Amino acid sequence: STLFPYPRLFRSAKEVPKSKVKDATKTAIEAGFRHIDAAFMYQNEVEVGEAIREKIADGTVKREEIFYTGKLWATYLSPELVRGGLEKSLKALQLDYIDLFLIHLPMSLKPGEAFVPQDESGKWIYHDVDLRDTWKAMEALKDAGLVKSIGVSNFNRRQLEWILTKPGLKYKPVCNQVECHVYLNQ
Repeated sequence: STLFPYPRLFRSAKEVPKSKVKDATKTAIEAGFRHIDAAFMYQNEVEVGEAIREKIADGTVKREEIFYTGKLWATYLSPELVRGGLEKSLKALQLDYIDLFLIHLPMSLKPGEAFVPQDESGKWIYHDVDLRDTWKAMEALKDAGLVKSIGVSNFNRRQLEWILTKPGLKYKPVCNQVECHVYLNQ
């Protein structure tokens, strides 16, 4: 766990069209928002990173004042792909670390370039991965200093218990971020 105070949240990456993400993120930082919740899947980390760096460069904020939450996409859940998934995000953002890194979904999709791999009939192609092995790879990211905290997203109780009862558990998830709204009531 970390003792970082939970700052005002700006969910820039998901709710703003890509063409407006950079300006929206800069405006949010200027307005006092310090928690930026984003994800590789939203495909706009470059724009979010540019905004953060510009606001650091102009003196509006320091890096340590920004709390950036990123998410490991479902095609990177194989343990050997976890670090590469994070490094892709760090490169796009041009940041040295992520404050909170979450497993985006408790299901793995077939690794590859497609965000949502599908078969010829349009059905998603899943990939068999033990999430406890993914979690061990997430713990290694924290040990390497590439992330400050690790957690999960959209896990149910049983899936969370898999992590919490994992033999050799080094770090408990600091949060389970669950998307819930009128269109997705879970």
